[in-house]
Amino acid sequence: MELTVVRGDITAQEVDAVVNAANRAMRGGGGVDGAIHRAGGPLVLDDCRRRFPNGLATGDAGWTTAGDLPARWVIHVVGPNHSAGQTDRSLLTSCYARALEVADELGARSVAFPLVSAGIYGWPKDDAIAAAVETLRATDTRVEEARLVAFDEATYELVAAALA
Repeated sequence: MELTVVRGDITAQEVDAVVNAANRAMRGGGGVDGAIHRAGGPLVLDDCRRRFPNGLATGDAGWTTAGDLPARWVIHVVGPNHSAGQTDRSLLTSCYARALEVADELGARSVAFPLVSAGIYGWPKDDAIAAAVETLRATDTRVEEARLVAFDEATYELVAAALA
């Protein structure tokens, strides 16, 4: 699998699937979650309600339609909230591994990932990057490209350095 980094907006990525850093309720929220729900339109939320009436557990993943996004699917993962005391790194790495498993089930060959839990959930950025890179490199998958999408230049530089 090719692991790349781009600077940009995850909602604009032309890939088979985009990964959403969702909350456990799966009903939209802030950050990446809010952006994906706004850009994907009401079909994403409708599918979340139908497929995940009780939400999703921390560390797990599930998919919905991508609605109006250029991608075909959204793979929702629920990262641990470091700011709320959820500091078990295996829950964070599980998000990436489970997202790849779901991508394989869907037949997705290209997947765009945000840095899960590194925003409002407060996971230290250096470790969030390390967890993403280590897990994506170590997970057996049929995905051909995993793209880490950095929202700002500073994050892009940190991810690029981790990939070098």
